[in-house]
Amino acid sequence: MKIVHHTIAQCLPFKTKNNLLVTSAFLTGALLLTGCQSTGLGQSNTAAVKQAPSVAKKTLETALQKQRRQSFSYHSNLEIGNNQQFTDADTDTGTEKMAVSDYVDEHCEEAHDQAYAALILQAEQQNKDILAVDYDTKRDSIRQSYFECVAAYHAWDDHQYDSDVKVAPDYQALFDNYEDKQRPLDRKKAQLLDEYLLKPLSIDSQGIYQPMAGKATMLASAQYQARNHHSSINQPIYMDFKNGDIYLWADNFAILNSELLDDKLGTKWQNKWLKIAIDDGTLPKGFGSEVIKSHFAALDATYDAAPVSQFNYVAPNSLASLSPKLPAHQLSAMLPSDQIIRRVQSFEDYQASQQKYMQIFYDRISEKYPELVQEPESMTAFESIQNPKAFTSKSVVQKILAMIKDQMNEEATTGETVANTEVQELYGFDKRGQLKWEHLRRQLDNTSEANNNKGMRIDVLQQYSAVSTKDLAFPNLPSNVQSPNASNSIDLRKYAPELLQYYQDGNGTAVGKMVFNMLPMVRERFGSVE
Repeated sequence: MKIVHHTIAQCLPFKTKNNLLVTSAFLTGALLLTGCQSTGLGQSNTAAVKQAPSVAKKTLETALQKQRRQSFSYHSNLEIGNNQQFTDADTDTGTEKMAVSDYVDEHCEEAHDQAYAALILQAEQQNKDILAVDYDTKRDSIRQSYFECVAAYHAWDDHQYDSDVKVAPDYQALFDNYEDKQRPLDRKKAQLLDEYLLKPLSIDSQGIYQPMAGKATMLASAQYQARNHHSSINQPIYMDFKNGDIYLWADNFAILNSELLDDKLGTKWQNKWLKIAIDDGTLPKGFGSEVIKSHFAALDATYDAAPVSQFNYVAPNSLASLSPKLPAHQLSAMLPSDQIIRRVQSFEDYQASQQKYMQIFYDRISEKYPELVQEPESMTAFESIQNPKAFTSKSVVQKILAMIKDQMNEEATTGETVANTEVQELYGFDKRGQLKWEHLRRQLDNTSEANNNKGMRIDVLQQYSAVSTKDLAFPNLPSNVQSPNASNSIDLRKYAPELLQYYQDGNGTAVGKMVFNMLPMVRERFGSVE
């Protein structure tokens, strides 16, 4: 499954749980200014010095800091795979036993019954009797395994009360963690999920980032391609940092808007952009700039605190031997690299690093703008909708900062970690020392659902190249709408009052009337719409 991993996610540390969702909502416009362009790296004089972990850390730090202010084109994807769940079963050597029942005290009988049923099926396929001499050895093996299992279970049960009772190590490992073990059905479900959803589904993004021009583009696309089904959708996005506006391609929203809200819309939104203003004037002056500065300061502080032992150089040909294997299309783009720097963290260290980043960022913003971190009035979700002041840019930022604080406090108290997992980052450079790609691998957080998420991982690859004047930012759009302007865009601030007046005049859909009656700005200006 390939999923967009665009500039925001690439430059922000990858968050655990919903940290990324909360933070990226807050930083959407500003943090895109943290671009990640190819940068030259200084070459060390000797091979011995060049391979030192301290050199790897410093070299990577220099590259990441230089790339913040340079333009680039990018292509990103993220794959989610769970094949480790069932490849483990396929390569099982018998050293680790698998749970087969819902309850530990029924394991031995269930394992015996399943093994005997499989032998019966084999005999039927070979047109032989299960009691035939051909199957004597297998029947005896199933019987002996059952007796061994029962004896081990009773020993394990007695061991709970008497530590002197010995238990076979493999059975003790099985019975001690029985509830967390995967069942054959779990692995079958994982295999079906992989074949019918994750592999056919592909989501990518590409675009350009030009900080000096104050703009960035993103063409996000999703495809599902199976044997008898093929569908796709894309969403162009244009960000104007100088004016604080975000533009979305209107065609993708026109049908929904026409059906639910604006029954007079017709084709007015065809080949148009939707203009959305980020700041309504209620945020403090210079807030966006301070968000960027705080983001960089937090990144630098957490990077400086990272142990040198996390960094090292690796040979490009070693990528092919990583386990689980890298996605083939990602590996082919990574192999031609002249130099690769790797950073590996335990999941616990990774979580601590993200916690440190969030704390530094939050402290800087709260110190600079104390009015933004005041405790908001406690309201239910419905009360928030009814409150006109709940929809200003300032109030939204206040709520997001409060959510960030609550999330930090929650993680500090729970301290949940995933055992035996690592987060791996790879950085590839060409012969000129230019950073050409970054790759992130980590296992999905399985602290809450160990069985369902065990073995699932993400592989994120982001590639960089120079901006070409020949390439269109949006290859799927006409040339006259590559950049939004007054003639090819719909300003939502102007469109909304017009639509509200349409409803006040007694028009509109039933769904629209219900929605608008709930919005405070409608009641303040018009009263109820009937």
